[in-house]
Formats: sequence, structure tokens, C-alpha cells
Amino acid sequence: MTSLAQQVARAGTVDPDVLERVRHETLTVPEGWIAQYGEYQSGGWGTLSLLNETGVATDVTITDCEPVETALLASMPATRRFLNELGLRYMWARIARLDAGAFLWEHRDYGELRSVERHRLHIPIITSTSAYLVLAGSAVHLAAGNIWRLTPTFAHGACNLYGPTRFHLILDCYASPELAELTAGQQLPHDHVRHLPRLDDDLLRRKVEQARSLVRLGYGRAAERHLLRLFFTNALPEGRVYDLISELYDHSGATRTAEMWRNRKSVLLGTNLA
Repeated sequence: MTSLAQQVARAGTVDPDVLERVRHETLTVPEGWIAQYGEYQSGGWGTLSLLNETGVATDVTITDCEPVETALLASMPATRRFLNELGLRYMWARIARLDAGAFLWEHRDYGELRSVERHRLHIPIITSTSAYLVLAGSAVHLAAGNIWRLTPTFAHGACNLYGPTRFHLILDCYASPELAELTAGQQLPHDHVRHLPRLDDDLLRRKVEQARSLVRLGYGRAAERHLLRLFFTNALPEGRVYDLISELYDHSGATRTAEMWRNRKSVLLGTNLA
């Protein structure tokens, strides 16, 4: 649990009245959610920026910057007040939605950014227990009413199995005394953690054969997702689902597709992985 708590922990709570006002503003955001980072997700993931480099809400490609407010944040006074009262040194702030049945595949973040100390905070606005993060072979539910600190340089993924649509406020912050004070008493409650079972050899063989059958029938994308979802149900070595997909295409003779997935693993998890 100690190493898992280094990756994700509850840093504080949100006043229920404040949370309700932020929730109302989030649910009345106009359409126009941006589906960025397509290689990271199944579909159903969208974001809009509140603080960023350009002040344009639909600019959602994360980068180091001294952010400015977007017009969207200007239209959300309770959310704006909440962010100001936290008093953090922000790099970027977003609202993010994850629809029912959607997945963010195993990945790391911040790899392309300069090496400065930064941290990510998740503030769930609407969620359910079928929405959770997977890190280090464990499923962690980020309950609403809390501020959660995530270290996204560790491999992780997210899913929302059954809905309703999950909404989070996501704050990327530079190190500051205010952030240190906020996270000083952080902890990971045991009742928010579910350790995933290991994938035994018999189940793995069945899953791989099912994926091979899908490929033979011409449903390659379905086969990929069939294997990618193993990350959310079983404890696997880092990057193993990507290896399984590469091996799937090696077996079928689709060498270019196999190589594409090896390259994708490098993009999603880092070039130092074998």
C-alpha cells in the first residue's frame, strides 16, 4: 500500500456547498468537449481548459506555461473562486468527462515536458464506484468530495464501466508551499482500493485465443480492445497488454501492425521500456 500511496492519495476534502456549485457549473457547460490524445483512449474522453497558455478553452494539449484564464472559466464564477482560494501555482486546469463504457488505456504523462517538479490533482465532481483508476495492479476509486493527488509519471489508466458520465476537475500544478501544505496529511484509504487478481495462464490462453479468432474474422480493433481491457481486470506487468497485441499481430503475420503497437507502447509508456 505504501508504494501505491506514492502514486495516488487523498490530499483533502471539498466543502459540500462549494462542490455543489462547481457541479452545477460543470453540468451546464456547453457542448464542444475536445477528444484529444486519441491513441490513449477508447473514445468517450473529452476535456475543456479553464487555465492554459492561450486562453482558448478548446486548446487542451498540455504544456508548461504561465497560464491565463479561458472564457469558459470566466463563465464559471464558483469554479473560478474555488481555484483562486486553493492558491496553487497552476500549470494547467481542465474539466474532463469520461463517458460510460470508456477507457483511458495504460499510459504515463508528463514525459514530453521539461524536468521541473509538478503534481496533478483530481477533484471528482460526478462519479460512481464503476469509475476508477488502475495503478500498480490495483483499482482505486476517486470518490467525490475529495481532492486526490496523482503522480501521473507512474503507469496508470482509467475507466468508467457503467456510468453515469464521470466529471473531474484536473489541476496540473507546480511545486509550491501551498501545494505542500495541502498534501501534507495525504493518505490512501483502504476502502477505496481493490487489488486486482493476477492473470493466470489458463485465462490468458483463453483471452489470446479469443483475440486471435476476432482477428481471423476481420475484427482487429475489437481484438485489440479485448486485450487492452485486461489491464482493468487483472494485475499485469507494466506494458504487458501492448506486448500481447504485438504478439497477436506477429502470430497473424501482420508485421507492420505489430511494429506499430511496439512503437505505440514506447509513446504511451516511455522509450526506455523493452
